[in-house]
Amino acid sequence: MTTTTGTNDRDSVSDVRGLRDALGPLRDREQVALRLLESSAKHSFDPDRELDWDSPWEDGKWYWPPELVSLYDTPLWRRMSEEQRQELARHELASLCSLGIWFEVILMQLLVRHVYDKPVTSPHVRYALTEIADECRHSMMFARLIEKTGAPAYPVPRLYHNLARVLKTVSTTPGSFAAALLGEEILDWMQRLTFPDERLQPLVRGVTRIHVIEEARHVRYAREELRRQMVTAPRWERELTRLSCGEAACVFSVCFISPTVYENVGLDRREAVAQARASGHRREVMQTGARRLTDFLDDVGVLRGPGRRLWRASGLLA
Repeated sequence: MTTTTGTNDRDSVSDVRGLRDALGPLRDREQVALRLLESSAKHSFDPDRELDWDSPWEDGKWYWPPELVSLYDTPLWRRMSEEQRQELARHELASLCSLGIWFEVILMQLLVRHVYDKPVTSPHVRYALTEIADECRHSMMFARLIEKTGAPAYPVPRLYHNLARVLKTVSTTPGSFAAALLGEEILDWMQRLTFPDERLQPLVRGVTRIHVIEEARHVRYAREELRRQMVTAPRWERELTRLSCGEAACVFSVCFISPTVYENVGLDRREAVAQARASGHRREVMQTGARRLTDFLDDVGVLRGPGRRLWRASGLLA
């Protein structure tokens, strides 16, 4: 492999001719970044200007697709009134937005670390900075949506908040991009079902539409870089990545919906948590949402050994 930047660092902007993985030849990092920068120039949004934040909520419309609500089709769900179901959907939307902000703040830190030692004029670094700007807007958009719903923000438990400090501090470069995909792809799958759904509030559909369009570039960037890293990283780094990614999957599944949402809509927290965990429908939703990601991670060698067992323990891998 020849470098194009005058450095022999394997993480430098490099020509990948001759490198391949199970998915085929690796693409040139700079060419991928240039295409993503071009797409960003054409298809980026300012949520403050694009969305009508002042319009009132529409009566009878959902805040989140009922099929994606954690208690859908459980005995408890069947006992709830339609108003209580919609109220739960409103709070789960706020919980998911809170989770999204948490992940995006972590991702921004990981991206800054990734580019810290790289050539500042390279398209790869320019795109990373573009993505950070996107994630800043997304976090502000989600925070504004939480405020608009009137529901509280739902921070992750303090244990996992602090565990994330450790994970993002010790994360390898491939581990950072694997974690980025974990935080992006499952929510992206759900949002692709949300923005065309006419049962939902127009503002929610608008928020998810913006996020889906811009996240598609982020997923492409992370997938291409993870492929490259899993080919070029030393063995110890690949093994650590498998473990950290599996641990991140476990944390993600635990934190996905805050149990406090059940209390805030008048449900028994213990009963609701137990029914959500036992729900075959919920398990299918989460595994279906993760399948495109887990198939990809399997192809590039991330889902192996103890890391794979952690993914199974998370409930995201069948």
